[in-house]
Amino acid sequence: MDTVKNYLSVVFFAFWGGLARYGLTEAFSFYGTVIANLLGCFLLAFLTYFFLRKSNSRAWLTTGLGTGFVGAFTTFSSFNLDAFKLLLGGQNFGALLYFTGTIAAGFLFAWAGKQAANFAAGKLLERG
Repeated sequence: MDTVKNYLSVVFFAFWGGLARYGLTEAFSFYGTVIANLLGCFLLAFLTYFFLRKSNSRAWLTTGLGTGFVGAFTTFSSFNLDAFKLLLGGQNFGALLYFTGTIAAGFLFAWAGKQAANFAAGKLLERG
């Protein structure tokens, strides 16, 4: 039964993650991919470290949010396609900046997500 719950959770949250990414792409075009990927780095680190600190977290929820929502929200393929389009357009420096800048910023956002999760989980644990 737990396996079925995990699968249903992934499907449910992936739907919302995909819609959220689509909304960002519609609103911000090219920059929507960057925003989604950087927010995804933050969210996945936050969720991972937050739920690691909470001993009573539900597996279906962590799987659904991490694999489902964040997995559908972020997009490695669009990230690479955007970099490739910049290269094809003769914007070699722009492509390099986009590629390396997104990766470096992704590490920074993941670090910030971990820090925020540790802070939030610590506050919740203090309350009991």
